[in-house]
Amino acid sequence: MIIRNGNVVLKNSVEKKDILVENGKIVKIADNITANGEREIDATGKHVFPGLIDMHVHLREPGFERKEDIESGARAAVKGGFTQVCCMPNTNPVTDNKVVVTYIKARAKEVNLCKIHPVGAITKGLKGEEMAGIASMKKAGAVAISDDGVAVKNARLMRLAMEYAKGHDMICLCHCEDKDLVDGGVVHEGLSATIAGLKGIPRATEDVIIAREIALAETLDTPVHICHVSTYSGVRMIRDAKKAGIKVTAETCPHYYTFTDEIVRTYDTNTKVNPPIREEIDKQAILEGLKDGTLDCIVTDHAPHHADDKNVEYNLAAFGISGIETSFGFAITELYKKGVLSLSEIADRMSAAPARILGLDGGEIKEGGVADLTVADLDEKWTIDPEKFVSKGKNNPFGGYELQGVVKYTIVDGEVKYQA
Repeated sequence: MIIRNGNVVLKNSVEKKDILVENGKIVKIADNITANGEREIDATGKHVFPGLIDMHVHLREPGFERKEDIESGARAAVKGGFTQVCCMPNTNPVTDNKVVVTYIKARAKEVNLCKIHPVGAITKGLKGEEMAGIASMKKAGAVAISDDGVAVKNARLMRLAMEYAKGHDMICLCHCEDKDLVDGGVVHEGLSATIAGLKGIPRATEDVIIAREIALAETLDTPVHICHVSTYSGVRMIRDAKKAGIKVTAETCPHYYTFTDEIVRTYDTNTKVNPPIREEIDKQAILEGLKDGTLDCIVTDHAPHHADDKNVEYNLAAFGISGIETSFGFAITELYKKGVLSLSEIADRMSAAPARILGLDGGEIKEGGVADLTVADLDEKWTIDPEKFVSKGKNNPFGGYELQGVVKYTIVDGEVKYQA
């Protein structure tokens, strides 16, 4: 395959080049590559990114296939430009053993769209009581461990998990939430919660666990990764920790850098997400954190739900937003077009950094590298319509929002897996 005349997004620049792909690898990046009967993709006027990597998604299989399954999730991923995704363990049964990890890997191979990497549970059944079989899950193909959806309450157990993970060249992805402080809250604790008459969740809910994980990382001299950061105070702590040389990395999501909690005043249950969308001060801090590298990655925390899970009173609705098909559009519209990040920085936050943190193959366009590529038109406009999602989860509150940036091709190991 030859990708012709694309604006290739490299580590530190964007250059108009041809890319020659053979046997799943990038063989050559140059001007006017001579064709020898290869398939050609005309990328004139388009940009070629390293294949996007989402290190935080929920594919729901096994157990919750009415919300999403590995096939529908993978179809949504490649439509969104993602060549690799990491799926969280809150399945049924929980991904806390090698059998479930092996099942997910086998289903991913069967579906044969994007690369799917299971994230194993830290504790058995996500109960926070006993450590899961980390070594056997690693051997079966898990790339990290997390009790995403619940924080590990016992600090000693968390310490042991971080030490054990380090010994197996893995990292803990930490869901930071003190459930006692949540105390039945459903939205951010602030003016909008008061106006809407909904119980609030304070920033401290997230911040106290972020502080704990940073303290453990410093004590153990062990890497830790903070999931879906939503607070200005969390950004500040992570920035300070990095300056102190503590091995901490972090991620955030498009809904935290684009919107504020004013959207919950509509009572649209699709705005209910965990952690909650917070205030303008938080949004600005997250944008700044993305800009200065405090926040290493942009993820989706893609959390598809069946309509029945959301078509109830706000307090009873499930937490989560289905966002894997809109993430790239938000990055181009809200970050690139508004001058927050360059294209190389977007490629870093959405591809290189996740690959680096998890030790995945990919994340950069280079000769000899894996041919995972995302070709997109950055000027084409489109309007979000959740009913047109290929994901089973239509639970996205941003219907009608206009974005720029349309994925035209998603290429995995040199094979076109999605074409607009």
